[in-house]
Amino acid sequence: MPKAKVTHRNPWAWVSSLYLAEGLPYVVVMTVAVIMYKGLGISNTDIALYTSWLYLPWVIKPLWSPIVDILKTRRLWIWVMQLIIGGGLAGVALTIPTTHAFQYSLAFLWLLAFSSATQDIAIDGFYLLATTEEEQSFFVGIRSTFYRISTIFGQGLLVIVAGYIQDHTGLAKIDLHVAAKPGIAIVQSVAPEAPATSPLEGELRLVISPDRVEINPEARPRAEVQSLLALVKSNNIAHAFYPTEQRAAPSDAGFWQSLVRAVEPFFRWLGTPFRIISTHLESFLRAHFSPESKGKNDAAGNIGLLTLHLSKPPGKEVVVSLGSRVSLGLKGGDEKSFSVAEGTRIIFNDQNWNQPALAVIQLDPKLKTTAAALMEIRSGNIPFAWSITFLLLAGMFVCFGIYHRFLLPYPVIDQPGTTDSLKKFLVEFLHTFATFFRKKQIGVLLLFLLLYRFGEAQLVKMVAPFLLDAREVGGLGLTTGQFGIVYGTVGIAALTCGGLLGGMLASRRGLRFWLWWMVLAIHLPDAVFVYLATAQPDNFWVICHCIAVEQFGYGFGFTAYMLYMIHIARGEHQTAHYAICTGFMALGMMIPGMFSGWLQDIIGYQHFFVWVLLATVPGFLIVAFIPLEAEFGRKTTVETKPQPKPPATVES
Repeated sequence: MPKAKVTHRNPWAWVSSLYLAEGLPYVVVMTVAVIMYKGLGISNTDIALYTSWLYLPWVIKPLWSPIVDILKTRRLWIWVMQLIIGGGLAGVALTIPTTHAFQYSLAFLWLLAFSSATQDIAIDGFYLLATTEEEQSFFVGIRSTFYRISTIFGQGLLVIVAGYIQDHTGLAKIDLHVAAKPGIAIVQSVAPEAPATSPLEGELRLVISPDRVEINPEARPRAEVQSLLALVKSNNIAHAFYPTEQRAAPSDAGFWQSLVRAVEPFFRWLGTPFRIISTHLESFLRAHFSPESKGKNDAAGNIGLLTLHLSKPPGKEVVVSLGSRVSLGLKGGDEKSFSVAEGTRIIFNDQNWNQPALAVIQLDPKLKTTAAALMEIRSGNIPFAWSITFLLLAGMFVCFGIYHRFLLPYPVIDQPGTTDSLKKFLVEFLHTFATFFRKKQIGVLLLFLLLYRFGEAQLVKMVAPFLLDAREVGGLGLTTGQFGIVYGTVGIAALTCGGLLGGMLASRRGLRFWLWWMVLAIHLPDAVFVYLATAQPDNFWVICHCIAVEQFGYGFGFTAYMLYMIHIARGEHQTAHYAICTGFMALGMMIPGMFSGWLQDIIGYQHFFVWVLLATVPGFLIVAFIPLEAEFGRKTTVETKPQPKPPATVES
């Protein structure tokens, strides 16, 4: 006799694990992938463009939600999607060490994104079917908490693990002493070719020459310095020290040109004028706002040369990073007078290990006296670190799938639909969309959904590259592990506290009372990134506090967005209308994020973060026109008229 299926099981046995599994893929696709690609040397333009496209499954999620409702049971969709997600994560892990890692891993991330969005639909529906009203009220906070835990785990712990593996698969760190000393001979030329070295006995190690770089502080003609830097770059490219094969598009094609080529066959009548406009826009930005456009005088800081090679074939890829250090406390030296003008990131392998890679240390042209600093040369096997991390994640999701296959209950009402119900559902589905777009002032409502986070949508794509980029190119030079701490733990904790405070205050005085405070909170703290990009503080805890301020403000201000989506969705079909709102929310993040990397690559981090502040203006303007009752959001209102609970996926 077959064993009877369990129709109800204590939610403690499955709610927490379900929402852990729901949050992790979203964090991996939207945040962890950005960090990984930055470590692999992908350009900011490509990172922002291609990872922003991954929002698409969440944008169009309401369109295929009927499929999950009609075909099979939600219970089946959940554990099958989790096994597919596990397979996708394993696919990313296996493709990272390959030559075309960017393209192949993106294909698997698309699989992850669609599977994750489908899982979200099934989980949120299953939660309502498998719990009583009393259990739903009790566990709504618990499911939100475990979704947040998944964010901390993905953005924090996993990134820290990847950083730990990276640090412990590399070579011993080397402290490089650099000094400005008058009277030192000036570098006059760069040898384009140098003899290959022979293997050395002993353990694999990095060999540098000289062990101390001394530079004459006398300023030199800019054209002369630029010519020497071009020779160094040419040498490093010739020996494949730079990961040119990792670009997804031809290196001579800008963001807009690539986009135009993709759409021109469909819109030929728009292609030519769009290309002309975009080309002139890019030229204007480069001429007036790029970092190179500042200080256009004839003098440049003097330079010193450093050569690097390995002692013997490594048998793997070794990525060497050269730059100043971000410390956990105070440190000595005059690091800000020295920068790495070329050679911040060099890749050694079995083909080029014995060729001399060149790095250039450049002085601040304003420096006229003796100065000294300490730079750090560190290395690691970045592809291996991320492969192991994604394999661990894949194993977790296989376990999730197996666990939920056997532990989820079988609610009696969790049944697949019929052909007749599909027809009726599609009719109702179209009617639902029609009623949404017939809402009063729908144009204003849509502009709010798309523009409230217009600045933040661009900022969020560039936070990880900015924190991880070398200080010499305008970033803060954090290690992967430090990023996991500052953004994945401190930042998420501050974000959660801001969200909790926002919800508590809105329930007491209503959304209208706190609306403008929340608008200010989500936008004005973006100014901390202008400070960070300008001052480039080297104290880790100062950076942590700045990120905490910005994330707390974002959490507090995002409460207004969440509550107003509930306000928009009120009335008939409120659950479906809320899902449509979340689709527009994802679209509002996707489109600005696509061009953020292109813009940052042109104008640099300082100007980019100033632009982000300017991009918050539409968010301020549209809030002035939205309709909102004075009492909406108060606790009494919520109690007398229940509102739809937002899906956990939009909380991040």
